[in-house]
Amino acid sequence: MAGTAGDSDRILASARASLDHQRAGGRRIAARSIGRRSAEIKRQHVLRKLVRASLAVGVILFGATVAGLAVGGIGLGGFVLTILVLVLAVGFLAVFPRMKVPDLGALNRGDVRATVGRTQLWLEAQRPALPPPSARQIDAIGTQLDMLGAQLAGVDPNEPAVGDVRRLIGEHLPGIVASYTRIPPSLRGERRGGLTADEQLGEGLTRIGGEIDELSRRLAEGDIDALATQARYLDYRYGNALEDMSVLPDLSSKA
Repeated sequence: MAGTAGDSDRILASARASLDHQRAGGRRIAARSIGRRSAEIKRQHVLRKLVRASLAVGVILFGATVAGLAVGGIGLGGFVLTILVLVLAVGFLAVFPRMKVPDLGALNRGDVRATVGRTQLWLEAQRPALPPPSARQIDAIGTQLDMLGAQLAGVDPNEPAVGDVRRLIGEHLPGIVASYTRIPPSLRGERRGGLTADEQLGEGLTRIGGEIDELSRRLAEGDIDALATQARYLDYRYGNALEDMSVLPDLSSKA
């Protein structure tokens, strides 16, 4: 009976956490941006919506004008119908299409600015599911990514170090967060290897934040050779870190 009660408590806790997560916005992209690049992508998305809505308004008004000329006026009923169609069209285009969360596997595609922007958007979508200290770390890392992305934009993209750094920000960083979010909320407080999942996530984000600072410093100094050495080390280190983090979802077998 005790085991059944414990299982019930874990299920209820997981359900409550899931409900809170949905109320907070679920996996939708957060309204508040963690970086300039993700904010720019959102502004571009809104601008495209405005352009589509403006075109729709123009087409509807043009159609109403042509219809009025053809039949000698649209009358009160036609005017009301036109207004209704305008409201529905603008309302629909103001909501759709929604901005989608980038796929995890697609973050490290395109140029450096694209990688930074997609990674920031993806991290924003995961932010509501993270513990408050880690969410604040994500905010800080978002600012760091802006700086690193701007610095890398001035470096030859064919430099091997650039590819390694992009893997850090486009694969290893989101990979650690993804490993955490796969753990059922009710099990994140259990200790494994001396640390809870929350603590392990916090340590991982702290290390990555420090490494991004170090990479920015090396780029500012213009020492590409040192950057290449550091980047190869990071690629090896965080590639292994993902393997270590991947054992965390095994906790779900207890659920």
